[in-house]
Amino acid sequence: MTFEFFINSFLLGVGLAMDAFCVSLANGMNEPKMPFKRASFISATFAIFQGLMPLIGWLLVHIVLTYFKIFEHFIPWVALFLLCFIGGKMLYDGIKCQDCENCCLVTFGAILLQGIATSVDALSVGFTIGEYQIGLAAISALIIALTTFLLCLVGVFIGKKFGTAISKKATIFGGIILIVIGLEIFIKGLINLYA
Repeated sequence: MTFEFFINSFLLGVGLAMDAFCVSLANGMNEPKMPFKRASFISATFAIFQGLMPLIGWLLVHIVLTYFKIFEHFIPWVALFLLCFIGGKMLYDGIKCQDCENCCLVTFGAILLQGIATSVDALSVGFTIGEYQIGLAAISALIIALTTFLLCLVGVFIGKKFGTAISKKATIFGGIILIVIGLEIFIKGLINLYA
């Protein structure tokens, strides 16, 4: 284990966490009075998925590489569908109930779907860490998860700050952010697949 290993894992974590950071920002804007415990739960959910996906990818590299290559073509579609579904629901809720105090809170199920949608592309990181032994792969995944947790926590609190100022439109804006992130993951994924 070298210093370069830690830096590479940290940078991987930062790169992978950007989508989750933006979604956390949207969640914070959507719920400006969110308590620290809930913010930590959202951040931990994203961190767990961001840490698990590279490990699953590593496992696939070592066990069923051929099958993973087939699945890789569906990753952009899965992310697009999940984020557009959640974002569309937030848009609908934001337009429908702008005067409600708690009607637009992000549900537990939506948080799980966000975690999956923002981390599904991290499966391909299994190729990047494919040459690592299982111990190093696990440490790399842990660094990615910790980096994601911290960035998402910051994202929620930045979103809360802005959400207080624009609370009436925050759910609509958050829904638009999720749809844009879904489209960005989709387009980037297609470009990578067919480049």
